[in-house]
Amino acid sequence: MNGSAPSTRRRWLTFAAIAVGTFIAVLDQSALGIALPEVADHFDASIPAVQWVTLAYMLTTGALLLPMGRLADMVGRRRLYILGFVIFTVSAVFTGSSTSLVALIGFKAVQGVGAAMGQATAMAIVTSAFPAAERGKVIGTYMTVVGLGAIAGPVFGGVVVNALDWRYVFLGGVPLGAVAVALSFAIHDSHPVDGRDGSARRGFDWLGAGLAASMVVLFLLVMTNAYRVGWDSPVVSAASVAVVAMFVSFVWWERRAEDPMLDLALFRTRVFSMGTSAMYLTFLAGTAVFFLMPFYLQKVLGFAPSKAGLIMVPTAIFFALAGPLAGRLSDRYGWRAFVVAGPVLSLVSLLALSRIDESTAVWMVMTALVIQGLGMGLFYSPNASAILSTVDLRRYGVATAFLNMVRNTGTVTGIALSTTIVTASMSAQGFEPNLDAVTSAGGDAVRAAFTDGLRKAYLAMSAVAVGAMVLGIVQGRSAAKTEAEVKAEPEQERELATKT
Repeated sequence: MNGSAPSTRRRWLTFAAIAVGTFIAVLDQSALGIALPEVADHFDASIPAVQWVTLAYMLTTGALLLPMGRLADMVGRRRLYILGFVIFTVSAVFTGSSTSLVALIGFKAVQGVGAAMGQATAMAIVTSAFPAAERGKVIGTYMTVVGLGAIAGPVFGGVVVNALDWRYVFLGGVPLGAVAVALSFAIHDSHPVDGRDGSARRGFDWLGAGLAASMVVLFLLVMTNAYRVGWDSPVVSAASVAVVAMFVSFVWWERRAEDPMLDLALFRTRVFSMGTSAMYLTFLAGTAVFFLMPFYLQKVLGFAPSKAGLIMVPTAIFFALAGPLAGRLSDRYGWRAFVVAGPVLSLVSLLALSRIDESTAVWMVMTALVIQGLGMGLFYSPNASAILSTVDLRRYGVATAFLNMVRNTGTVTGIALSTTIVTASMSAQGFEPNLDAVTSAGGDAVRAAFTDGLRKAYLAMSAVAVGAMVLGIVQGRSAAKTEAEVKAEPEQERELATKT
């Protein structure tokens, strides 16, 4: 590299390469749900057993995000991104060719390793390729790509399963992954790697990585299974205690480690600590809406799955459109208003949804859903931009990986808590505490019990949205940097970003 900042054309070429890879990875995972029933039939397995295909991928990806982010900061983000997509693509061959469910689950877990490498580096690469004054715009556009992949995935999966076979949902990742690998060589990785700019090379925190990975895996297992086996069961209680113990141990070690996995000094800046906390709560509340709504649309209002999907499409579109718009506006006018406005819109949506019943007009439901998507879209890119404004470019890999981890754990927690509230309400009224019990043959009483639980869940999530709103207010008032300072990124930092 010649030491000069990358041209605008080179920056957007880098973004395009990352965007294609991100779209492919999101599409591949979001298409998986369509194929699972066919996988269950093929291997004569139960749906809970087949769901481990998704869970294995999710656990591996979630556990390795933080370690991979730190490793990327040490060895180079572009290098790790390319290796990640090679693993992703090769694993797709084996998943689609699996002769047993156990093998399929195992290869999907290996694919999760590659996905963790990609997720831990993608946003770090694109944000570090652009100047700080364009950070919000870039993050917003990146999240639009994620949203488009999530929309296209179920469509892709449905077409492939109907026209070919479930295996081709997995095998479709082979040519797509090959395209991502080929394009990744055009990536401009404008960040300093430890030891190449005259600084001392830092070591990898193996103990911190192990504690972080173990803690995330156990936390995700608790969240995805507690509502089935009971929050007060001995197994869940013991696992919860273990998660807390691991968290305490991780914090204790990171404060003493010479080269910590995650620099805890970042949390002394309220923009970082309040911003990540608000992100967790925002995705926790928003996920509850999107996870439970298909049950309501199909089982209570009686829409076919295809119609229910179409009803929810505008929500995804508004999320995708709001991201880059909010990012551009936050670059120009500052992020403070957006980190409050997003949770406010989420709160309005949740309060409206907490009043639905078996006869609510579909246009009212769609309006509330669109407001929810708009709120989350307005919130994410300005908030992420604010958080990254407090992070040194050397730590962008681990920082963006941490943001992905926060978002993912918030999503899983939202699903777990909202499902617990709904099933507990159903159980209190004498029905089976299971979402599968809400069928068209279950009668009006069970659907009414489900809807009652749904209202309670959305009301509880409203309180979560209030918490996110309060954190956004504190985050804005306690900013370590003014927006003007963020836009006027020090020239020496920009020069450092272009050295190799």
